[in-house]
Amino acid sequence: MPHETDLASLTPRLVLVTGPSGAGRSTAIRALEDLGFEAIDNLPLSLLPRLLDGPPLRRPLALGLDTRNRDFSTAALLEALDRMGAIEGLSLELLYLDCRADVLSRRYSETRRRHPLAPAETPEDGIAREFDLLSAVRERADVLVDTSEMTVHDLRAEMDRLFAPVTGQGLAVSLHSFSYKRGLPRGLDMVFDVRFLRNPYWAPDLRALTGLDSAVQEHVAGDPRFAGFLAKVTDLTLMLLPAYLEEGKSHLAIGFGCTGGQHRSVTLAERLGRALAEEGWQVSIRHREQERRKAAGGVS
Repeated sequence: MPHETDLASLTPRLVLVTGPSGAGRSTAIRALEDLGFEAIDNLPLSLLPRLLDGPPLRRPLALGLDTRNRDFSTAALLEALDRMGAIEGLSLELLYLDCRADVLSRRYSETRRRHPLAPAETPEDGIAREFDLLSAVRERADVLVDTSEMTVHDLRAEMDRLFAPVTGQGLAVSLHSFSYKRGLPRGLDMVFDVRFLRNPYWAPDLRALTGLDSAVQEHVAGDPRFAGFLAKVTDLTLMLLPAYLEEGKSHLAIGFGCTGGQHRSVTLAERLGRALAEEGWQVSIRHREQERRKAAGGVS
């Protein structure tokens, strides 16, 4: 059975979030806040000692550090890392959000924003300047996440995978549906290919629906191989979860892939999620292709 975790016994956790402008720092900070972190963005480095000299941390803390801060310097940040790393009983992590220069340039072009380090020049000048400024900081990163090919949803899911607190039963399960056309989602621990099941795409009245609709689920479940497959996957997962928990793992990500990520994979993620929740496990479900359609203004 899942174990209970005494939150009061957890080591205080501090995550410093930095990286080049436009790489997703604000999104990461908001995601950490949703995970229960106390979040402070754009904190001047000179205020760090005062913050840490205050009362003991009762919640995990996420601090956003930006080159736009008035007292930012590479040397000052590295010195702060050394100083905080020496604090006994503090779990310190430096999260560096990286991104390719061409992607950052495109993001600035799409938003027509000026780069903070090159307000009167091209964004490319500012990007190059910032890469040079942060190169030594990047080398010190405990966690490096490249957001070049990530959507906002992808980055939030990655924050959940990396920083979700160990609470309650001690292990969270996330289920993902996806299309093989777009490749595998990041961070999956187990993947099941469900393209062998009956495909609702070929039923005209079901084509525009998704695996969230009961008619689609019934169609997929009507495949004579469905029940046995779901039973075996459920049994395997329920056998593995306690073992991963004993090994100290806090998160397990399971993916189901099909051709379009709309019908069969969604159905399996929903059905397995229901089965695991009934056994008392903490489950979240993410349908990647549905998120992309919503973001593009398409049919959900």
